[in-house]
Amino acid sequence: MAIGCHGAQSMDPANARMTEPQKKAAVFLDVLSVPSPGEVFAAINKACRPNWATLVTPATAPVTTERPQLALAVGVLTANGYVAEEAQDGQQVKNVGRELMALAKSLGVSQSLLGRGNSLMEFADNNDWNALADELEATENEVKNTMMGQKDRDLVVLTSAAAWLRGLEVATGVVLSNDSLQGAGVLYQPELARRLATQLDSLPDRIKSGALVQAVKRTMETTASLLEAQDTKTDTQRENYTKIHHDCSAVVKAILSSSMKAPSTVSSPVPVPTPSKS
Repeated sequence: MAIGCHGAQSMDPANARMTEPQKKAAVFLDVLSVPSPGEVFAAINKACRPNWATLVTPATAPVTTERPQLALAVGVLTANGYVAEEAQDGQQVKNVGRELMALAKSLGVSQSLLGRGNSLMEFADNNDWNALADELEATENEVKNTMMGQKDRDLVVLTSAAAWLRGLEVATGVVLSNDSLQGAGVLYQPELARRLATQLDSLPDRIKSGALVQAVKRTMETTASLLEAQDTKTDTQRENYTKIHHDCSAVVKAILSSSMKAPSTVSSPVPVPTPSKS
């Protein structure tokens, strides 16, 4: 699967970090700013040019009545929408939009989102990708703001965590696809992973005790530790990013599963892209 970075810029892409504006996403949890997947992917695009079309995945929401899982699924599907937008895959954007509207309805936050959903469909039909990217961000923020207005701040934490993990899964896949780990600097946000884990641990017992939320928290903690373990050896870095990629892939799969089966460990390795030789 050719998802590698192509056409490196004059800057050192391996050391490219997210800019401060990119880190200052629209949603804040206390003093925590969580970059949207769109911000992460914009930073990846500055470091290299991934083949986004190979990263598009089917938009399928889980069949569940569990609100924590529904909130987590909103985050994952929102990230999938950004991938589809980067790939300029209009049909997949529309699929994501429909699934997001269904999830929002199940969460009771759909009333103010009908117009957003229609706009996503219209921009996708017209191949208006810039407007579509803005509308995706606006939709993501409106879902979270509506949750906040309904005193569902806990669900905002889950949605933000899941969106970031799915974005990290995609980003690590891109970085692992080339020998030099091009774009790895974008991944270096251990403090964010630590704070998200803390936020998850601060949720009410009825939420944080769930197997799926526990799996997300463990993944955040492991990710933070691996990102903090900076090593100058490329092989060691690759091992760490591979572990992060596997863990994120496993928990994302669990979030979208209708079985509500959360992973305790990564039992079957998720394929990692083969490094490009270009």
